[in-house]
Amino acid sequence: MSEITIPKRVSTALINSLSSGVTPRIGLEYMAVGRKNEIETLLNDLSNIAEGGSVFRFIVGRYGSGKSFLLQIIRNYAMDRNYVVTDVDLSPERKLCGNKGQGLGTYKELMQNLSTKVRPDGGALASILEKWVAQIQMSVMKDNNITVSEPKFSSLVEIKIMEVIGEMDSMVHGFDFAKVMTAYWEGCKTGNQERKNVALKWFRGEYSTKTEANNELGVRIIIDDDTWFDYIKLMSVFVRQLGYAGFLVLMDEGVNLYKISNTIARNNNYEKLLTIFNDTMQGRSSGIGFYLCGTPQFVEDNRRGLFSYEALKTRLATTRFVKDGIRDMQSPLIYLDRLTNEEIFVLLLKVKGIHEQHFAYKSNVTKEDLVSFMKVVTGRVGADELLTPREIIRDFIGIMNVLKQQPELSFDNLVTDDLLKTTPQTDDDDSMVFEI
Repeated sequence: MSEITIPKRVSTALINSLSSGVTPRIGLEYMAVGRKNEIETLLNDLSNIAEGGSVFRFIVGRYGSGKSFLLQIIRNYAMDRNYVVTDVDLSPERKLCGNKGQGLGTYKELMQNLSTKVRPDGGALASILEKWVAQIQMSVMKDNNITVSEPKFSSLVEIKIMEVIGEMDSMVHGFDFAKVMTAYWEGCKTGNQERKNVALKWFRGEYSTKTEANNELGVRIIIDDDTWFDYIKLMSVFVRQLGYAGFLVLMDEGVNLYKISNTIARNNNYEKLLTIFNDTMQGRSSGIGFYLCGTPQFVEDNRRGLFSYEALKTRLATTRFVKDGIRDMQSPLIYLDRLTNEEIFVLLLKVKGIHEQHFAYKSNVTKEDLVSFMKVVTGRVGADELLTPREIIRDFIGIMNVLKQQPELSFDNLVTDDLLKTTPQTDDDDSMVFEI
């Protein structure tokens, strides 16, 4: 770990995120451990999406088990492979549908977080549209052997635009989508930034009334709670026309759908989820992938979870022939197993290296100390069921911080006493064995 140079910006984000128990947005490659089978499954999904397929998967695990981490891993993999990626954390204000624009709120967040390899931090919508205009112009110049300055150039570009976006006319709301794209081109052609801005405003779902959109843009349709998913599908087709490998939509905190107290409102969200699931899994959408993270309770609770909605339960329930301890990695449900002790040990080594490099020091924490720490955290009552990587890392970074600030203390001062209290000692204790 210490031989790898981590940029200060990245190590700062890692330390701050891990210390506060949230998933880092960047730098995950410096601490990725385990999840081999899950990552292989998701990478296989990316290959299928690139071939025009589509997928919807639920990533299921306890709080802190690594669901968000896995989403960020696949997000980074996808952008490196030329996918357009977007993500959203569901919340009381951002659901799949609602009577106060909560579905539109989700769409707005997805548009704001559009990311590509060259714009990995979101806000890529404008650059995607600029790329579209540039590609069409280059195609016209190449096909007709003309330059931008020639009088017929603009008319030829408009003809080419209509050829490209004509493929969308057959899709739901495709005509209006294409019309707004044409408006964006008009802004580029005339240098009218305001014209481009109103087109971007429409794509981002920021028009509140049809009258406003018609007055500013000449379009009588706006994106709303009922139609936002149709425009996600259109955006998927659009980015693939530009040469991107596919479109990936990542949704976290699915438990917020489970928390909806009103039964009708909750079932409406589950019905919308069913619509997205069916469109994706039945092949009515192409080149798109959806991943939704949630807790086991969110999925399995027969009173309020996904399994309370019979149409979803029949699609998601595991076949009765798969016994305990066996996993079907091609199922729509991917359950995250607890990391093994060996994987957690490697993870702690990596976190230790990140901490040392970030603060430019060499700690006295040894591999034997890490084993002692592992005995403490795994020796607590219920650790097998309740222990998560988030809790382990947060505790460990706390210890590293204290040792950095107070070097007169030793790792034993902070850990060994707790070890004696929580772990029964025997002469032949081999409950924690590592190759170190």
